[in-house]
Amino acid sequence: MPRIPAFILSISLLALAPVRQVAAQQAASPPSANQQAAEPQVKVNMLNVCSPSADEQKEIASALARVPKQPLFGDDFEVTRGRSTLTDMPNFLQPGKGTHIAGEPSVASYVRIRREFSVQALFSSVQYSFSNDGQNMVETLVLHVRDPKDLIEVSLEDSASSVTSSEAMLGANNPASRVRLERFGKSSVALARCLAAEGGPAPDQSAYEPLFRSASDVLANYRRLMGVSIIVPEELAKISGESKPKAAPRPKILRPTEPKK
Repeated sequence: MPRIPAFILSISLLALAPVRQVAAQQAASPPSANQQAAEPQVKVNMLNVCSPSADEQKEIASALARVPKQPLFGDDFEVTRGRSTLTDMPNFLQPGKGTHIAGEPSVASYVRIRREFSVQALFSSVQYSFSNDGQNMVETLVLHVRDPKDLIEVSLEDSASSVTSSEAMLGANNPASRVRLERFGKSSVALARCLAAEGGPAPDQSAYEPLFRSASDVLANYRRLMGVSIIVPEELAKISGESKPKAAPRPKILRPTEPKK
């Protein structure tokens, strides 16, 4: 095997030294602006539903004030009922200390009512939904803006433990527990009743009582306008009737015919 002269090896090692230094500098240096631009950026917006800012409070108050108290409904409407399997608990239900949440999927019966507004109204339609999964009953009222430029929709929600009938809950006019504004090209704005954290007191939300009261008035008004106290119990009763197995028809008893005389 031919021997490689020592001076050639030394030259080769000297030539590789700058390459190692450049590689080490590139590994230690932070990524350039072009590299950062090429990498996808993930932006997470956290909603402060317990204590929105002053500007967000003004937006909520303005949106609630623009909801018509005596709307002119069009001829189009829709009433639907059904049953759905819930694998995850809705994010607007915040369990308290005594709340039991089953790990298995629950089945909820629901009723939806939709009405169309007249052409001159700011909102194009309003949808009311009522759901009952055997443990919680949830009401949701959503008003869709006709020409969304900044505001897209206004959503009001409330919930109650299913310890009584739907008639009793609808007749009690439960106050709204959550207000949410969906905005065009911006993050949502929300306000919700917040429960006490473990080992701590409940947050002071007395400053937001006017907003909760305004949202509750809107929800109570549209309960009456859309006739939910009559429609919802009737539709839920139909769902219960559809879920019961139908009795098999009784077999006909064939009697022997008497011979003709």
